[in-house]
Amino acid sequence: MAANDARLLLLHPDDDVLITAANIDADETILVEGEWLKAPRRLTLGHKISRAWIAAGATIRKYGAPIGRASADIAKGEHVHVHNLTSNYTKTHLVE
Repeated sequence: MAANDARLLLLHPDDDVLITAANIDADETILVEGEWLKAPRRLTLGHKISRAWIAAGATIRKYGAPIGRASADIAKGEHVHVHNLTSNYTKTHLVE
C-alpha cells in the first residue's frame, strides 16, 4: 500500500477515493498514493480526492461499494464531487 498524507483516509482497499480527515488548503502539497501533489482547491473535512487517474464513465467506489460514475476524466489527487461524479444515490443535475 502506498503512503498517503495523514489527513487522507482510505476507508476500504478497493476505494478509488481518499477522504479528507482535516481541511487542506488550495495548492498545499499532499502525499497521494506515494506521490507529492498540490491540492487542486481548498478541501474541507469529508471531501473525496482521487487515488489515481479515473476515466470518464468509470465506476467510482467508496466504502468498497460503487457510489457513482465519473462524468469526466479525473486526475490523481483531484477533488471528486458533483462537478465530475454522477451519483448513484442523489440527483446531482437537472434533466430538462
